[in-house]
Amino acid sequence: MKSLFAEKVEGFRLPRYAELPNMGLYLEQVTKYINGIIVPLGCPEMTSSMVSNYVKKGVISAPVKKQYYAEQIAYLFFISVGKSVLSMENIAVLFELQKKTYDAETAYNYFCMEFENMLSYVAGLKDKIENIGVTSSVAKTMLRSAIVAASHIVFVSNCFEELVLSE
Repeated sequence: MKSLFAEKVEGFRLPRYAELPNMGLYLEQVTKYINGIIVPLGCPEMTSSMVSNYVKKGVISAPVKKQYYAEQIAYLFFISVGKSVLSMENIAVLFELQKKTYDAETAYNYFCMEFENMLSYVAGLKDKIENIGVTSSVAKTMLRSAIVAASHIVFVSNCFEELVLSE
């Protein structure tokens, strides 16, 4: 019998960069969009004030005429997953490393594939972890390690939720 978590993971897919809204979304639209995808999986909700703080701290770029575009939304998806295991300072460092190596689209799509890969493994839907990508670097290893840790946190949170539901 599959766990509820495995069922969630089986149907989970992050939108790829080309699928992200790029017509400009206002702050509340951005949080609603991101939360609609990650909260059902068991990730914590992202609030408008959190996004505003990320802009103030320079972790993501400021909105243009109060609107957020694909690149900012991609970074916010990573933050929503990564903040459970990394400080905002470390997330900012990862973003700077990424910008020196890959464009936002390549990095974000890699993150999506790796996160889905790890979730499937942790949920027991795969017997082994796939090797995503062809390059190897310290930054990539750091990113993968953060995704592994975040995937386990999502899994454990879901296990506790299932325990509460079964009582």
